[in-house]
Amino acid sequence: MNERTEASPQGERLQKVLAQAGIGSRREMEEWIGAGRVSVNGTVATLGMRVSEGDKVLVDGRHIRLQLQAEQPLPRILLYHKQEGEIVSRDDPKERANVFDALPKLRGQKWIAIGRLDFNTSGLLIFTTSGELANRLMHPRFEVEREYAVRVQGEMTQDQMHQMIKEGIELEDGLVRFEHLSDEGGEGFNHWYRLVLKEGRNRVVRRTFEALGLPVSRLMRVRFGIINLPPRVKRGMMAELGEREVRAILEWVGLPAGVARQVVDDGRKSKLQRARPRKN
Repeated sequence: MNERTEASPQGERLQKVLAQAGIGSRREMEEWIGAGRVSVNGTVATLGMRVSEGDKVLVDGRHIRLQLQAEQPLPRILLYHKQEGEIVSRDDPKERANVFDALPKLRGQKWIAIGRLDFNTSGLLIFTTSGELANRLMHPRFEVEREYAVRVQGEMTQDQMHQMIKEGIELEDGLVRFEHLSDEGGEGFNHWYRLVLKEGRNRVVRRTFEALGLPVSRLMRVRFGIINLPPRVKRGMMAELGEREVRAILEWVGLPAGVARQVVDDGRKSKLQRARPRKN
């Protein structure tokens, strides 16, 4: 049988298929294609190219098994309760504790972190094998809510609380406004607040409170979109979502996954496990 030498004029767009295969987000795949890192049937790929079953796709010389829509399996989704003192990056010159080291090993795919948390922030961190899902949850145009519990040194005035809901505050990289803000009380010099944002700029919560003269002493993400941090997933533990929960998330972001009725709320049917000990 002769090997195909041309990409199919039908089929699905190459960047979409690569994202579905868990290589990276669709935007990353477009950049890789533009940089000449992808080939189809021995020819350097171009943006807009379509592929079908039987096409030979290589990324940096590595063969990628095509997962077209008709055969596309459900992506995997992990919830991880990040601890303070861990970094959300595979490459760290300081060789600090890395959240990726604790994740289950994959073959032919990679775990994609949905939204980062900085070194001193704890709470909900989501990983998936679907670049398309990661893009739907992270891209600013989708305005997915992020909810945080924050403890600050001091207390907001009523005028400051009103300002953060109605007008926002201008930082060096643009306006920040909270979708929701509630006073959760506190003792002594420390005070707790619960807030909701529809963006994920770098250190945006910490920078906002610092601009108000209120240094953050603790910060924890408790919700991302419809996904809450399950109470039983303690620090350093992870839970893999079941099929019904995954389908509910895919439906919520508008990706095809069949009929789903359950919104993810507490991970009762998730597989729970403790992350492996950190490397020294």
